[in-house]
Amino acid sequence: MSQADRSWDVETDLLVVGAGAAGMTTSLVAALEGLDVILCEKSDTVGGTTATSAGTVWIPGNRQGRLAGVPDSIEAARVYLEALLGVHAADARVEAFLQAGPVMLDYLEQKTSVVFAAPLVHPDYKNLPGAAIGGRALGSVAFDGRKLGKDFDCVRPPRREFMVLGGMMVGKADIPALLAPLRNWTNFRHVVGLVGRHLLDRLRYRRGTRLIMGNALVARLFDSLRRSGVHLRYETELSELIRDGDAVVGAVLSSPAGALAIRARKGVVLATGGIGWSRELRERLFPEGARRFSLTPSSNTGDGMLAAERVDAVIERDLDSPALWMPSSVMTQADGHVSVFPHIMLDRAKPGLLAVNKSGRRFVNEADSYHDFVEAMLRSNASSSLAPPAFLICDRAFIGAYGIGLVHPGTKDLDKFLRARYLVAGETIEALAEEIGIDSGALAQAVARYNRYADSGVDQDFGRGSSELNRFNGDPSAKPNPCLRRIGPGPFYAVAVWPTDLASSAGLCTDSTARVLSGDGAVIPGLYAVGTDASSIFRGTYPGPGTMIGPAMVFGWCAAMHAAGVFGQEEER
Repeated sequence: MSQADRSWDVETDLLVVGAGAAGMTTSLVAALEGLDVILCEKSDTVGGTTATSAGTVWIPGNRQGRLAGVPDSIEAARVYLEALLGVHAADARVEAFLQAGPVMLDYLEQKTSVVFAAPLVHPDYKNLPGAAIGGRALGSVAFDGRKLGKDFDCVRPPRREFMVLGGMMVGKADIPALLAPLRNWTNFRHVVGLVGRHLLDRLRYRRGTRLIMGNALVARLFDSLRRSGVHLRYETELSELIRDGDAVVGAVLSSPAGALAIRARKGVVLATGGIGWSRELRERLFPEGARRFSLTPSSNTGDGMLAAERVDAVIERDLDSPALWMPSSVMTQADGHVSVFPHIMLDRAKPGLLAVNKSGRRFVNEADSYHDFVEAMLRSNASSSLAPPAFLICDRAFIGAYGIGLVHPGTKDLDKFLRARYLVAGETIEALAEEIGIDSGALAQAVARYNRYADSGVDQDFGRGSSELNRFNGDPSAKPNPCLRRIGPGPFYAVAVWPTDLASSAGLCTDSTARVLSGDGAVIPGLYAVGTDASSIFRGTYPGPGTMIGPAMVFGWCAAMHAAGVFGQEEER
């Protein structure tokens, strides 16, 4: 709608819609560059999907990796992306990302509370030329939530399935000590420190204030945002974008006080979280077998993408995948809460587990990335006309050593999980097959074949244990292959896993400064899209850990710098 002469309730330089990592980065940088910024968030917390994620950013050629002793280069990443993307690696947005990424990291580290560190080993997800073992994927440094004071409650908490003791965050590095606190003095001291801090926290806060992973990144952005002068409005939802001719000049949002018309002199930035739970977009863009569950916040309902379509923007659909996937198991808890647990790295790669489809046949290298696992599941379904789920199969010893999904390692009493049918048990493979409704002969054959590979250490079907990523998430004590050991003796167990979207790849067409494009490829003046509201530069592939949050922050930085007139104006069309 064209409403150049309408009355406005509020005016600002830049209006940002959505307070995830992309929206907060955009708002923070724009404010630092001198713009007046309003940031509107649909829910009552900041963080979006990032808050419940590992919080990793994939930024090739960064200074942090060099300082940690695991240097990486933009040139190597370019080789890697050319091998992964083919002709699409020539997309100008890819080069803009590679060049701007290290600059963005240093900008934030110099001017804000946002600090990243490089793990020595955090491998890329594809075994291709130019792949990195470490230095390219960075993690946010832990943050003390107490620094936020009363605003700590405004940070979206992690998924409750990833917390223990009523709200204590646990990282991968904490798990060995928590499982064996009395093994040595180091473990004991670490556990006492964690638990003691958490007990003190619970005297004053709803959950623990030791923030790690995505919660740490969100809290660091939020901490800086609070001091930046950005006007943050909660429970304020995008209704429509307002145009003057071809240009977007503002938006109407719904708020607790009613409709709110905001004029944005420098532009509107969409960062509403992509497809999320939007029924319309899921039915339009996702394969049928992947529409049931999502790991995105319930407040993510495609608002930005749908509003942009109404002002002639287009959603790019010619991608390898419309989303990035995780296999997730599902259990209804005693209090009615439905736990959707993503099987990221703690069980699938460990020796003594295999995955089968509903025909009872193995279909994937279980130790590959979660996205590749689900892509294989969807291909398997398509070729066999079988609907999800797939099943993870293991024995009792596996659960004792590694756990599986919601069942923690060392769990002795499995009754709760068996009663809920989260775990399904059988004394023999044939009995297990009958319990989960698949062909017993096919499952027995799959297990026997897997066991032969475990004996030899070579997975002749899928190459499990042959890549750096596989071995990184395996068990180095398992010989000769850290990802293989025999399954058996019984009893045997199965957990059903479903395709679940972590984030959407299909999004609005944008240029290298995050400006939204119309169907004829022209810039829509005054409209930007960042994060998962924008089409992924990796086109539905998943190069490595952090390849959603990394570009989300980079293009948030680019959008803010462009709106502030710092760069990119010479590219105006």
